[in-house]
Amino acid sequence: MRLINHPEKRRAEIEKSGFLNFFSFPADSYAKLAAFSPREYIIKEGFLPSHLFFLTSGRAKLYTTLANGKVALIDFFRAPCFIGEMELIGHSRDICSVQALELCLCLALPITQCGDMLLNDPVFLREICIYLSDKNAKNIRSLTKNQSYPLENRLAGFILLSSAADTYQEKHSHVADYLGVSYRHLLYVMAQFIEKGYLDKRKRAYQITNRQALLELAHVIEPDLF
Repeated sequence: MRLINHPEKRRAEIEKSGFLNFFSFPADSYAKLAAFSPREYIIKEGFLPSHLFFLTSGRAKLYTTLANGKVALIDFFRAPCFIGEMELIGHSRDICSVQALELCLCLALPITQCGDMLLNDPVFLREICIYLSDKNAKNIRSLTKNQSYPLENRLAGFILLSSAADTYQEKHSHVADYLGVSYRHLLYVMAQFIEKGYLDKRKRAYQITNRQALLELAHVIEPDLF
């Protein structure tokens, strides 16, 4: 985490994200502007975060390591959203990793200074209830879509969500588990995308070469994706 000591930039992020609408106390007095580089951890698995983060720019992924050593992708975050709200309200078991996919800017509220104010703020608690309800509804919709749409549509959306600077490099085994398909089926569709010119295989990654084609496939399921 790199703190950005730039009052005008901090103020701009507060205003554009609607940050103050989530609180009844002057949260801007405590908020620090923090930057996370691609692949940097915003929250590390097993460690309680020291801040409540409000993502104002960028994308991140949520994942955990299972007892058998396998990594399970859980979700993707896009600005604006909270990160670390579950830990703030008392969920301290099985803390998952949140890792930046691209440069992420966050407004960070230190728990030691703001924890009690947050947990006693009716405006914040109401907004968190709405946020968690929306997140749960989104997860239900995602599960339904995973059962109802062809893999090519779901994979196109996944590639767009998880790529950074048009570079896609998620492990096939993690993606197959996340999408609920066999490893072989996933490789077959990836090969089709390469053959059609949507992707170009690099050493340890894929370059998106036809973003519009992937968007058209993804928009069948998620019309508002990007």
